[in-house]
Amino acid sequence: MKIKKLILSIGVALVIVACATNPFTGKKTMAFVSNDQLFPSAFAQYDQFLSENNVVTGTSESEMITRVGQRIAVAAERWLNANGYQGYLEDYKWEYNLVDDKTVNAWCMPGGKIVFYTGILPIAANETGVAAIMGHEVAHALANHGQQRMSAAYLQQGIAVAGNIALQNDKNLGIYNQAYGIVTTVGGMLPFSRAHETEADKIGLYLMGIAGYNPDEAAELWKRMKANSNGQAPPEFLSTHPSNDSRIANLKALAPKAKAEAKKFGVTSFRPIN
Repeated sequence: MKIKKLILSIGVALVIVACATNPFTGKKTMAFVSNDQLFPSAFAQYDQFLSENNVVTGTSESEMITRVGQRIAVAAERWLNANGYQGYLEDYKWEYNLVDDKTVNAWCMPGGKIVFYTGILPIAANETGVAAIMGHEVAHALANHGQQRMSAAYLQQGIAVAGNIALQNDKNLGIYNQAYGIVTTVGGMLPFSRAHETEADKIGLYLMGIAGYNPDEAAELWKRMKANSNGQAPPEFLSTHPSNDSRIANLKALAPKAKAEAKKFGVTSFRPIN
């Protein structure tokens, strides 16, 4: 019992001490790994990825990816500066690349390293669709979701190890490990990941609006995403992402708020959809 209490106390202390603040929500988040450690590793992995894949350059599509990315980054800096987070992006090294790959995906590594696959462009359909995707991916980096997921994984593993130590001679150890894995994944890690996706949707919507792109189009993008999936998706509670229907409804509800936020920055009309 003493061991269990000690482990619990250590875990609570780690969570309290190793925290960062999400500038978009004001909430404390787990940060067992600092950005000083995380960013250089992410940058090195990004460079390695580019060296091993076919990066598209000098085309209208690759230029669009860079143009939209730069506008979203400027929007992020404007929002952060206006809300008391001057210098927040000091260590970010924005880079935007289009990679020739049929995969329907885009991603942003910690510190602002972004990749779009050519396979997602038909679903994006236009520059505004690209902006919706870009805003979402940039939001993950700005909110330090990578840092939080890594920290959560460390915490999950640490508690599992602690439990095994405490129960090492207990006949129920096997049952504990099986139950712990299911409960912490379905009840912890997956909802945690879905919450990040929903948060990135909201932040991304605001950023695309401030950058001059119509937030209404984000829901239209996800309608195309849904059509492209052909209904092939696990139940939401077993997924790392909200369901398409949940995202579409949420984006529709948030679009007026994103427009109101953009208006604070002087944006009262949006770029034509083309």
